[in-house]
Amino acid sequence: MECEGFRSGCTQRVRLGAHSSALLSLDRHGVWCCDVGVCGGAPRLGRRRFAGGRTVGARIRIAAAAALALTGSLLVPGQAEAGGVLRPLATNLNGPRGVATYGHKVIYSVTDGSVYATDGHRRWKLGQVPGGFPPAIDTNAWGTTYALTGAGGEPGQPLPPGGATLFRLRPGKSPIAVANIAKYQSKDPDPYNLADPPTESNPYGVAALKDGTVLVADAAGNDLLRVWPNGKVKTVARLKPRVVKTPAGLGPDAPPAGTPIPSEAVATSVTVGSDGYWYVGELRGFPATPGTSQIWRIKPGSVNAVCDPVKPRKGNCTRYADGYTSIVDLAGGPHGKLAVAQLARESWLKFEMGGSPIGSLIVQDKWGHRKELARGKLNLPGGVAYNRWGDLFVSTPIFGPGAVYRVR
Repeated sequence: MECEGFRSGCTQRVRLGAHSSALLSLDRHGVWCCDVGVCGGAPRLGRRRFAGGRTVGARIRIAAAAALALTGSLLVPGQAEAGGVLRPLATNLNGPRGVATYGHKVIYSVTDGSVYATDGHRRWKLGQVPGGFPPAIDTNAWGTTYALTGAGGEPGQPLPPGGATLFRLRPGKSPIAVANIAKYQSKDPDPYNLADPPTESNPYGVAALKDGTVLVADAAGNDLLRVWPNGKVKTVARLKPRVVKTPAGLGPDAPPAGTPIPSEAVATSVTVGSDGYWYVGELRGFPATPGTSQIWRIKPGSVNAVCDPVKPRKGNCTRYADGYTSIVDLAGGPHGKLAVAQLARESWLKFEMGGSPIGSLIVQDKWGHRKELARGKLNLPGGVAYNRWGDLFVSTPIFGPGAVYRVR
């Protein structure tokens, strides 16, 4: 992690959290920057604009806010057990995020890029990719684990080594880079982009398929990609922006509450449902209006499908669910169940401005019924996964000391 100094020209300051003395600031160009002592080096999840087309930042970076705001508010195993809902499986982890399963094993990633497996009694290392932020991970039907790194660094700057890359792990050996996602996106601009440049890439979600290919959700590209073992990449679907109403409480530089503005999808998550279809979840870009994150259902094998909130039932990409907030991961479960991890119940932006770090884990069935699990006990959940027997696992929090839990 590298610390960023205070940028000149910053006018508006927002306290990161109740337990933090650090501040975020808004400079004269509308870009969030950090006061002295705030450390960054984390994901850039979205891009935001004000009405009228004025760009107010390339991509949201939330790690600094999260690491500081979480001080004194972390979920610990004792608290989880007291509720009778969460059972710790792996503890004392630094920033757990990705979660996958294979047989009786649970696989997870942490901040330095390391990926581990555990059977509940012992753990072993599967490999390590470039760190700074925990990679997304998934394991295919043959036990091969993939790790996906994000962009890291600053928008418009060269990628750090190994950034925005899909890796195949080989226990005891160095991982193999399968595909450079950013390189592909540099020639695959987002036609619905709301902020420059349209070739930005920040791969964030991954799902390994039975045929050996891998799906990648790109948060900055607002699309779903498919990667072959030889490194070939194709665009599966593109997620169009959605017009949302600006929520209240965003400060004097934001549009008045209720103002309709376009907002990018920010595709953070992908999974395969029990029906074989591919599901993609949205974070929702600025202004991060609660209840506007959608889940899309995509026909397997699709190429260049369009996920359109204005025509949500048209084509190979149709809207499966609506009304979620700040989705960061999905997991397909038995009998049509879909587990949805929401980073912050009030939205990632409200959290970034000093709101509650409490997120949520919701299971939706094929009839649309929703049930929240471990209500109020998950701070900034990072990843979620089912095993073959229908057991559900979640990592929390995505920044700072955390753990992987089995949800009972």
